[in-house]
Amino acid sequence: MPGGNMQTYNTLFQKELTKLINVEIEMLKENLTRIHHKEGFDFSSYKQIVGRIEGLRAALSHCEEAENIVNGTL
Repeated sequence: MPGGNMQTYNTLFQKELTKLINVEIEMLKENLTRIHHKEGFDFSSYKQIVGRIEGLRAALSHCEEAENIVNGTL
């Protein structure tokens, strides 16, 4: 059934995208730790990394919301 294949693809795509976003968030969090331990703390770099993390978390939230809409649970 073609629709079933599309649903499977979309489910797998969302799962992989979510994993990639979470990996990126973890890498950015590690960068924050390095900035804190670095001499001459750079506040502008800190703000930039925090902003990227927040943007990625918003993307994850939108993915969840879209899934809920598609599944009719929202």
